[in-house]
Amino acid sequence: MSYLRFTLAAAVLLVCAGCGSSYSSMTSPTTPSTGGNGTPVSMVSGASLLTTTAFAPSPVTVAVGASVTWTNKDNTAHTSTGSTWNSGPIAPGGQFTMAFPTAGTFAYHCTIHPGMIGTVTVQ
Repeated sequence: MSYLRFTLAAAVLLVCAGCGSSYSSMTSPTTPSTGGNGTPVSMVSGASLLTTTAFAPSPVTVAVGASVTWTNKDNTAHTSTGSTWNSGPIAPGGQFTMAFPTAGTFAYHCTIHPGMIGTVTVQ
């Protein structure tokens, strides 16, 4: 039994260590949620077959401190994944909101369909 506990503890530590980031919080977006009050961006119908038009609008421009809410309007799961965030799978009809506290240009894509790409510009 103690071997099992040790193995589980080691696995948890490895996962936690892998979650670290080399990005500074001063230069990266934070505060993900599954709610939706941000500037709307849609994952359009048929998005998995599209590239720069899979997310609409893209690019999207928001003010510093604003949020973007991605809504999946397709019939298959997608993600919104940038260098410092990953929504995880967003089911059809689902949403994901990300706050952007600092200025910059943030490229993102769908990890399930990597050809789907978009950009958030924060001014």
